Amino acid sequence: MDKKKNQVEERILRIDEVLNMIGLSRKTIWTMEQEGRFPKHIQLGKRVIAWRYSEIIQWIKNKT
Repeated sequence: MDKKKNQVEERILRIDEVLNMIGLSRKTIWTMEQEGRFPKHIQLGKRVIAWRYSEIIQWIKNKT
């Protein structure tokens, strides 16, 4: 059995990629994140944030 079929490739998504995947606005994402209803972002730099792909995919799966 191929283990890679069951594993999600880990990568980092910037805000534009997240917006395209989930179809919500930036404000909605920030609000949901602060309320604990969306995965927390990670800080990549002083003004750069991103999300883990695996966490976004899991969030999407849990919403359906």
